[in-house]
Amino acid sequence: MTPDLAEDALKELIAAELAAVRDRSLGLTTRVLDDPELTAQVSPLMSPLVWDLAHVGNYEELWLLRAAAGIEPMRPEIDDLYDAFEHPRAERPSLPLLPPDEAGVYIGAVRAKVLDSLERIRFREDDPLVAGGFVYGMVIQHEHQHDETMLATHQLRTGAPALTDPDEPPPRPAGGPFPAEVLIEAGPFEMGASDDPWAYDNERGAHIVDLPAYYIDTFPVTNREYQAFIEAGGYDDPRWWTPEGWRWRSARDRRAPGFWRREGDRWLRRRFGRIEPVPPDEPVQHVSWYEADAYARWAGKRLPTEAEWEKAARWDPLARRSRRFPWGDVYEEGRANLGQRRLRPAPVGSFPAGASAYGVQQMLGDVWEWTSSDFAPYPGFRAFPYKEYSQVFFGSDYKVLRGGSWATHPLVCRGTFRNWDYPIRRQIFTGFRCARDAG
Repeated sequence: MTPDLAEDALKELIAAELAAVRDRSLGLTTRVLDDPELTAQVSPLMSPLVWDLAHVGNYEELWLLRAAAGIEPMRPEIDDLYDAFEHPRAERPSLPLLPPDEAGVYIGAVRAKVLDSLERIRFREDDPLVAGGFVYGMVIQHEHQHDETMLATHQLRTGAPALTDPDEPPPRPAGGPFPAEVLIEAGPFEMGASDDPWAYDNERGAHIVDLPAYYIDTFPVTNREYQAFIEAGGYDDPRWWTPEGWRWRSARDRRAPGFWRREGDRWLRRRFGRIEPVPPDEPVQHVSWYEADAYARWAGKRLPTEAEWEKAARWDPLARRSRRFPWGDVYEEGRANLGQRRLRPAPVGSFPAGASAYGVQQMLGDVWEWTSSDFAPYPGFRAFPYKEYSQVFFGSDYKVLRGGSWATHPLVCRGTFRNWDYPIRRQIFTGFRCARDAG
């Protein structure tokens, strides 16, 4: 999963990845749901699925046809409808959106022109938009990110299940035993992307960060561990919550992660329309930043900073350099639970081969991990190719998430990738691990 290829091979990779991501998008929309469900809004937090479907095609047209290939607009009259910054999600059902059939025809026509124009594109190094195939990687990653958003929409649906678990058997946790936490020694490391041509502007550029020593959990917090917090009255004790978090908890009467419910002496969860017992050894998911922060305080720990998370994930203390992935510079199947191969997190200990140089496990995949950091630019940040991807979100309103989830595609989930969201959000596939000071 690396775009560091010669031009012809890179074009073959781009064409294959464009086909794969579209197959995934259709598998979440027109292949599994009828028109009324595609046009319905299951929550004001989410768009109707048909909006996402046409939006990825419109974004592809804007960047791969108009910007990269210089082709005249196909449907300029719909640009405003599918501009995410013009219309909040809650408003989108009231817009004159393309119906599912027309949306399918439109995105198919865009794709045909993209593949035709790809043959004529030259990845000129003096043009940052196309150098290394950047703009194609941006569009492919954008669609994969919307596919993960569409999975969150599916999770919020209350009708009959539309998605089925794959036939692939679940991974078996390794024997261990593994330490509960790992010491990360004091010292500098290189944070951020240095030579990844498909990295986003907020990942660039690489810079040195010097950190004091700290401990970080070997694994994300599990459902069993989080249940202990619930049973200990964690949701009823304001000592563990920030003032904002306690107001959020109280106003919404939160007492468990999203989609959980108590039945007698056991916890159940709703997962894509099915009710099942909460698996004790899976990383907890669908928790807000406020809940993660409260648990960490109750446990006598804290959430790691974004820099602490990245050092534990990427830094190789022997080679004195940062890796692209925790295990190395090349993506390898079987080292992480990514790409919708399963519709759930894997039990902790399932991917020892994916451990970082420090021995920290499951840092990519399974659940997005909340950090304590606000979303902020790196030194020397430059918005590219548009400020609305990152710049407009910088500030204390958003907390950084790292590592991707089971729903995140490997092309998106490199060790430098940064996600962000409001601290109240829990419809996304979020969990966390804890850290603490070493001295």
